[in-house]
Amino acid sequence: MNMKKIISACMALLVVSLTACNDFLDEPMKGNLNTESIYSSPEEAQLAVNGIYNASTYFINLWRFGDVASDDAVKGGNEGDMSDLNYIIDFTASADNGVLSEFWQNTYEVVSCANNVIGNVPGMASASQTQKDNFVAQAKFFRALAYFTLVNIYGEVPLKLLPQNSPETINVPLSSVESIYAQIEKDLTDAAPSLEINPVEQGRVTRGAAYGLLAKVYLYQKKYSDALNAISQVESLNIYDLEPNYADLFKLGSENSKEVVFAIRFLSGQNPGLGNLLNQYLAPLEEMGYYFDAPTQNWVNCFTELTEDGETDPRLDASIGRDGMPWLNDNLFQASWSPATGYLVKKHNQPLDEVPAGRKGDGGLPYIYLRYADILLMKAEAYNELHQPVLAKAPLDSVRSRVGLAETTATSESAMRDAIRLERRKELGFEFHRFFDLMRYGREAAQAALPSLPWGETRYYYPIPQAEIDANQAI
Repeated sequence: MNMKKIISACMALLVVSLTACNDFLDEPMKGNLNTESIYSSPEEAQLAVNGIYNASTYFINLWRFGDVASDDAVKGGNEGDMSDLNYIIDFTASADNGVLSEFWQNTYEVVSCANNVIGNVPGMASASQTQKDNFVAQAKFFRALAYFTLVNIYGEVPLKLLPQNSPETINVPLSSVESIYAQIEKDLTDAAPSLEINPVEQGRVTRGAAYGLLAKVYLYQKKYSDALNAISQVESLNIYDLEPNYADLFKLGSENSKEVVFAIRFLSGQNPGLGNLLNQYLAPLEEMGYYFDAPTQNWVNCFTELTEDGETDPRLDASIGRDGMPWLNDNLFQASWSPATGYLVKKHNQPLDEVPAGRKGDGGLPYIYLRYADILLMKAEAYNELHQPVLAKAPLDSVRSRVGLAETTATSESAMRDAIRLERRKELGFEFHRFFDLMRYGREAAQAALPSLPWGETRYYYPIPQAEIDANQAI
């Protein structure tokens, strides 16, 4: 072949290559789902719903408020780590506090993901009405959970109910606590009938979860009759009961327990990671953990009552590690593992043969937000606050008998109230509810537990993050 032919052949190859390149560049981007495309089929709309579940995994960080802001725990960890938590604990956090800003941002991400589904799914032409109703119901549950969390940490917050695609839907003013609660109630009431009782795909939000959260929402507002009605809806499903062994609730597979009403699930061993970070945040340094959320002696001192067999209440050692008692790896816990208090949370930790130290933050345990024991204790409280302590006794004793305690001796309304509150603290310890319980109990109970708490007009709220004040032109 002469030089002219070689040059001609090369030029031809170049033209072919450039043409092929242009054809390649004209191809639509694969895997790029926008608002128009993601709601074009039920399968793709399900991806949008899944995004809400993914965003909701951040709720594991409720320990930063529910535990360490209460009398159950202190920050723990290395002194310089997560130092902004110190201001959460002593109630001096300012608007530029990093913990407050991060929690706000991530919780509003749940709201945003939910609003996108609620705003776009009803107009889908390719899905059945049943499918659309279920997608929207799942989104409304999570929006309700997000606002329930926000209103109990910050008080008045922007009530955003539409997709964030215009200045009007982004810049939303603060709403009153009452109006936020009203929307939470509406979302849960709307969602419940369209949620499955036993979803084929495990881990989906259920009807029982919606009614259970609704009961808690009513209880926090002291709407005790409404709370009992919501609880009766949960009980009428006939699928929930107490797990016989309390400690089994905090082992792998517990998400499938008949006691679990709602849990945020995790899956270890994935890339990118989908594991539970609590397994590292709350573990001892010896296991590559950060040893945060250290239980207080005050909480341990609650366990003065022995079982009917004369044994220590099993919830104590199922919940925490304490010196000389069995830990998770066929070893004994050492108080030196927790310099702050001598105790660490056990409930959210797994043994090393399940999650090795090298990937400690890849836990597989669920975070159980709501379980049937909580439902029973809410039922007892609602009856008692309606001046029916006799009716409060049975649900309270159900929780006590599971761990071998004798029936309560409380008979008066006041004594029953004290008994229920103590039982909640022991039963639900380190499940991130204590601070919120103290706030709803009222000033006397809250300041008795937290003497430095600066009570507001109705309760204590943390400040709205400065970043939101700067960005939201309607505040």
